[in-house]
Amino acid sequence: MSKAFFIDTTVCSACRGCQVACKQWHNLPAEMTTNRGTNENPPDLSFNTYKVVRMREEVINKKLNWLFFPEQCRHCISPPCLDTAGDPRAVYKDEVTGAVIYTAETRFLNAEDIIASCPYNIPRKSADGTLAKCDMCNDRVHNGLIPSCVQTCPTGAMNFGDEKEMKALAAKRLAEVKAKYPDAKLLDAEDVRVIYLTVYDPKLYFKHAVASSSDVNLTRHLALKKMFRPLTDIASRVLQA
Repeated sequence: MSKAFFIDTTVCSACRGCQVACKQWHNLPAEMTTNRGTNENPPDLSFNTYKVVRMREEVINKKLNWLFFPEQCRHCISPPCLDTAGDPRAVYKDEVTGAVIYTAETRFLNAEDIIASCPYNIPRKSADGTLAKCDMCNDRVHNGLIPSCVQTCPTGAMNFGDEKEMKALAAKRLAEVKAKYPDAKLLDAEDVRVIYLTVYDPKLYFKHAVASSSDVNLTRHLALKKMFRPLTDIASRVLQA
């Protein structure tokens, strides 16, 4: 059965243990940063940073609230980036876990199109155009382990398991939280394998917390563009002959 994450932002303490664990398991280098007046660090995802805990200070109902959001690839059930790439050697979905995996072959593709196709603005490229992002710790999962970020989380914010079990856990937790926070919701739960629970407007946590309709329309456009590109190339060659 495919795997899934359930991320409960109501118990995230922004300890950033998940960030560190991700770096350590994937042997990714640290990044030079500057003091930006926030504990959120580094400021964004990158080719060498697959996970960032977003931190926002928001005044809600006249009270200051810290909103934490452990940002990572959502491993979409129907991944637009996979459709846009159109090359299983570069981007493919693992048949066992459902993880969307990028390989070094992405350097031969149009990185900008693939990045633009993601409704959550996740993939990042290196200097040579190779793309990278969270891989669900697919090697760990295939060996009976859970992702390093989940293993490290001290509060239970990060959860991982069979997709059906995670959806059931998410629904149970949502019902509990709604008693105090009636606006609580699960974000894009039917479309992704990384299900977030938030209690306020998702956009307050991070602008790419949910996929907007414009994002979805763009991914469809890029997928269609990729689909018809071979026909366009053939027509071009015919006209040049």
